[in-house]
Amino acid sequence: MKGTKELLTWKEIIPGNVILNPGNAREYRTGDWRSQRPVWDFERCIMCGMCYAFCPDAAIFEREDGYYEADYYYCKGCGICAEECPKKAISMVEE
Repeated sequence: MKGTKELLTWKEIIPGNVILNPGNAREYRTGDWRSQRPVWDFERCIMCGMCYAFCPDAAIFEREDGYYEADYYYCKGCGICAEECPKKAISMVEE
């Protein structure tokens, strides 16, 4: 039919703004999106690592002393770490 476009297969489509390399999140400082940030109360923290395990962005790291802390360059402030902390040692504070 005249005027109809040929359909492309998924292999022929040129991606736009698509992540092509898995694990490239470290290239982007996504912490600027945050409106709240997690703050640890190390007096209450039992170093269980639940915050680390539940962080969807891998923005929490273990310090040399065994405590955990957020890397604010990548933390988006979702609050999952604070919600999952069994000792409520993490509070979310406004930026």
